[in-house]
Amino acid sequence: METHGAQWVRGPIIGRGSFGSVYLAYSKKPYSYLPPAMAVKSAEVSDSASLQKEVEVLKNLQGSPYVIRCFGEETTIGANGEMVYNVLLEYASGGSLDTLIKKSKSSGVCGGLPELDVRRYARHLLLGLAHIHQSGYVHCDLKPDNILLVPCRNCGSMTKFVAKIGDFGLAKRERQSKKAKFDHCLRGTAPYLAPEVVVNRVQEAPADIWALGCVVLEMLTGGSPWGSDSNLTAEELFNKIADSGALPKTPIGISNEAKDFLKRCLVRNPMFRFTADMLLDHPFFGGCEDGYDAVEEDVGEVGQAIGVGSSCWPEDELSSLLVPADWCSVSDEDSDSLPCSGFEDFKVYARLHQVEDKVGNESSMRRGAVCFC
Repeated sequence: METHGAQWVRGPIIGRGSFGSVYLAYSKKPYSYLPPAMAVKSAEVSDSASLQKEVEVLKNLQGSPYVIRCFGEETTIGANGEMVYNVLLEYASGGSLDTLIKKSKSSGVCGGLPELDVRRYARHLLLGLAHIHQSGYVHCDLKPDNILLVPCRNCGSMTKFVAKIGDFGLAKRERQSKKAKFDHCLRGTAPYLAPEVVVNRVQEAPADIWALGCVVLEMLTGGSPWGSDSNLTAEELFNKIADSGALPKTPIGISNEAKDFLKRCLVRNPMFRFTADMLLDHPFFGGCEDGYDAVEEDVGEVGQAIGVGSSCWPEDELSSLLVPADWCSVSDEDSDSLPCSGFEDFKVYARLHQVEDKVGNESSMRRGAVCFC
């Protein structure tokens, strides 16, 4: 896959998944409809069904600053002559929420993130979920790995991030009819699945709210939402979630507002679970409307010209996001033939390479999103 696109150049690999691989990529021209740096998901066309589905979903979800932006799709020819399907996505230089939780263990009262940060990120996620649900979709795999941190555009010199929801490979349309809600596929990752998903194979908007509660719990504690039960096998954990009396344990030491917020999310009966809009009015978010929210952008259609000035990076960081000047002056024709190995020498790679290669770093039960049919 060492080939480039019409308007972008492929950089080093920054992650792998069941769908394919993720690369850092750069726009060939400083001013174009593409931002200076992007994440490009790539897979051979024959294995790109999930990526193509993700693009379809993202095209219908553009317009929210709390959902990862998609800049388009393109098919290229790989080094061995294979056809490669590429999806151009917003690059999250802050990495994933999962990485932040691991790096920040013990900074909070209960071993996780400080509660103020948890409130801010949870609010961003709710705003994103509200948009997703209003658009008629269910994410189905909300977890820290799929929550990405993008630099805040209006935070001045402070390094703050906006939490954005990504990875819509398992997303589905929400059923409009109350009948026939049974889903033949069980989608998601075991520790974040709601009881109705495991027991009845019903996966609608309330299931995303349950997963959000698990994510908030993980941010607060730094550990799995099911605590020591995370060491169980997937089947054992499914049995635990299906137990009519089982709930993730709320930690001691968090605020009463946080406890009540979790109580509204982690309700076993989905009919009594709060919606995203209801949770946004919860006292847990009192005073959270600060300057660290995402800036609303006129996204429009995928491929709309946005220019460097409207990218997600503060102006003072743009120069460091771009590759050296001598590379920027390369013509379109020449840049198509640039070897991928040349990116290893770029200082920008060392700075931007913050996304871990997650293959084999954690148990498959925690990391692996599944769709059992």
